[in-house]
Amino acid sequence: MPLSTEELLAIARKYWRADKAYAGSSEHKRLTDLWEQELEKLGQWWALLDELKRKLPGFTLGNATATPDACFRCAAYSPVDNPSSAHRFIVVGCVSILAPVYTVYGVQYVVMDKKRHNRKVFFDPLPDEMQHPADAISRRIEANFRVDALPRDMADIHIPLYVEPVEPPNTTLFHALFTSEPASLP
Repeated sequence: MPLSTEELLAIARKYWRADKAYAGSSEHKRLTDLWEQELEKLGQWWALLDELKRKLPGFTLGNATATPDACFRCAAYSPVDNPSSAHRFIVVGCVSILAPVYTVYGVQYVVMDKKRHNRKVFFDPLPDEMQHPADAISRRIEANFRVDALPRDMADIHIPLYVEPVEPPNTTLFHALFTSEPASLP
């Protein structure tokens, strides 16, 4: 049974603070300790990436997990069908380590001088070109991790916590349960 907004906020409060005094706090220690436990799932995460490589031919799949995020992240980089086009996209799947939820989102960007520019993050609804990889990632995450998609309306709820660099009133459940910098990808 999916968790309520109140339950998710209670979980987030265990790992994030209502003030900026995060480094060395009990919340920081809990997140660090949880990551130590969750790293045991790394084999399961690599297996997911291997499955996605077979399901998404032409895409480049990679691990985009980074601390202090609160999730495992995978990234499906769009095929380069037209090398002269500078427009690209990434579809990202996130599995929270805090709660049994996941999300999938997209990032569009332009390549100039071998660097990404003009990054734009998309949530539901995703642009058409992102839908197929998003569906494949969602199906595999649900099957492999037995987690529920976090509804967009819940993900967008503003919460009174600091998830650096995001601060109230801009912090959302998405930031606390997944990542505070969705456009930051390897």
